[in-house]
Amino acid sequence: MNVELLHYTPITNCDRAISKCWNKPYDPDNVNYDKIDRIANKFKHESTIEHIVYQFDIDGVSRALLQEQARHRMASYSVKSSRYTLGELKNEHGLSAIFDYDMDGAWGIASKYLIPTGNIDVDNASISALQRLQALLQQNVANDLVKYCMPESYKTSYVMTINARSLKNFLSLRSSKSALWEIRDLANAIYQTIPTEHKFLFSDSMKGDS
Repeated sequence: MNVELLHYTPITNCDRAISKCWNKPYDPDNVNYDKIDRIANKFKHESTIEHIVYQFDIDGVSRALLQEQARHRMASYSVKSSRYTLGELKNEHGLSAIFDYDMDGAWGIASKYLIPTGNIDVDNASISALQRLQALLQQNVANDLVKYCMPESYKTSYVMTINARSLKNFLSLRSSKSALWEIRDLANAIYQTIPTEHKFLFSDSMKGDS
């Protein structure tokens, strides 16, 4: 998994919004972090942080994770088309020879396309699904039909744009130990990429049991 922060709006956007709501002076050269923390975090006036937006490039995650990510609707997603990922798989050599789980050997080929869980039976089932998927592609079955056979472990990537309020909600839910392990890893990776001067907005959302 790789997470890259592509863009973020300055925290002055939030400071200005709070100043507007509370009829307080606004100084663009002197961000009032204490005021933002008090209003947005302690008083829960979280609409003011919707004016802060982050854009992330998220790569090397499963379709299972993407499905859970999409439940967070106050965000925009641009996902790599399955037509391109399946095109890559069609021309992959050596995949048909994989029969046993082998993290150091044959699994190396499958890991270009699949997220391993560490469970041998589950991962072998994913490899079998990948082999059948490739066989259909090589029979020139249309991609738009073949993609119905893609396992949930199949890798994908996407760009996500999300505002700070929605990101707080995402991090609070997905950093919990009750969340899917992979999306929990994503929540922690996203938090690590957030600019240091913005982290105070989200520190109370990160679960200590993650």
